[in-house]
Amino acid sequence: MIPSTRPREAADPDRGHPDVPGWVPDAVFYQIFPDRFANGDPSLDPEGVVPWSAKPTRSNYFGGDLPGIQSHLDHLEHLGANAVYLTPIFEADRAHRYDTADYLRIDHRLGDLEVFERFLAAAHARGIRIVLDAVFNHCGEGHWAFRHVRAHGAESPYVDWFRIDGYPVVRDPVPNYATCMDCKYLPQFNHDNEEVREYLFGVAEYWTRLGIDGWRLDVPFLIGFDFWREFRRRVKAINPDLYIVAEVWEPAIEWLEGDTADGAMNYPLRDVILDFASGRSPSQRFAEDLEALSHALPRESHTAMLNLLGSHDTERVLTHLQDSVEALRLAVALLVTSPGPPMIYYGDEIGTVGASDPGCRTAMQWDEATWNTDLFDWHRRLIEARKEHPALRRGSDEVVPVSDRLLIRHRVVEGDTVMVVVNAAGTSAVIDRSLLRGASHVILGPADLLDSGGDSVTIPPWGVVLIGR
Repeated sequence: MIPSTRPREAADPDRGHPDVPGWVPDAVFYQIFPDRFANGDPSLDPEGVVPWSAKPTRSNYFGGDLPGIQSHLDHLEHLGANAVYLTPIFEADRAHRYDTADYLRIDHRLGDLEVFERFLAAAHARGIRIVLDAVFNHCGEGHWAFRHVRAHGAESPYVDWFRIDGYPVVRDPVPNYATCMDCKYLPQFNHDNEEVREYLFGVAEYWTRLGIDGWRLDVPFLIGFDFWREFRRRVKAINPDLYIVAEVWEPAIEWLEGDTADGAMNYPLRDVILDFASGRSPSQRFAEDLEALSHALPRESHTAMLNLLGSHDTERVLTHLQDSVEALRLAVALLVTSPGPPMIYYGDEIGTVGASDPGCRTAMQWDEATWNTDLFDWHRRLIEARKEHPALRRGSDEVVPVSDRLLIRHRVVEGDTVMVVVNAAGTSAVIDRSLLRGASHVILGPADLLDSGGDSVTIPPWGVVLIGR
């Protein structure tokens, strides 16, 4: 939800873990905020649901649900996504559902357990994996254990489940209990209590046994590493192919040593890509920053990082880029051709705009007349190229700056080479053919790009070209 302030530690690039799930480097993720994606069953709508076109606030419900997501799996398939990260779906009191009331129930406005199992089966039938949000640092004030403590004080058997400074429990004006980020309605669990730990591990085991494919760890840096080591041991014992990805906003050095997470949400990569796409940094700086990120992380983790340009915690990427579709096209190309699975935040593929929370959590628009269909097609073609070329999923990564706004990325694996030529300027760029290292055919871009036979190749303004050898 917010950046970690944990001090960085030096990384050994040879450390890492061999048990990163084999499917992860081949994945293309799609992030969904369930209340805002699609309304598939109006009978589930909460009272006071707002129109689908309404402006999002931090308190309104739009009526999105699990049947709505299931009804639009075709959209994900057409885009090329084969994995979904869902923000919380357990019973809660707010639309974002980070204030869990019951971890063992699907929120009644989304469906129920039977609805979830149908959704999971439908996704799996299409080869789409499902990752859930592990919000285990805190719960909501509506959680049954916290409500019992508020009602019974020191007499409650759950009194040590939370960190409370005296009784009765006081919420206003200042809580006398520990909270997440000073948010009154998010009481923090006492993770030193073995009962709390066993309760949360049991929750994780329950949903893992139901067949989910991964957990995204919410604000994991607020809980001790020992908790997450045991969490990993428990869930991996049930499903060794489970993907564990940590929400960490800085280089995730400590989380990639093989005993907690498999990968992390790659916000540092986001910053590097958007700085270049927006013109804030030249190609030389882009290459240097990428190299620094690469060396900071264990080699085994490079293809397990969850790469993104936007999420429910950031402004929409098109808004960040000041509505420049050209810059967004370029940024998406750099995202999709990076080591590690890319993640598309719902709606970004059609040009959705919006400021940070709550503006970034607007409802998905299903009227294709409102879409930037060229942008959708650009996402789809890049993802298709990634799936067709092992070099883009598992190859080495070298970025060669040619000029301030021109670079060539080389992705190479045995039997496959892809060069990604990026011209981030509003004018054509001419490059020496020798820099293409024997390129023979265009994968994505002008089909006649290499036909001239001369010593140079011209890249169009804001051009991205994928070339094979």
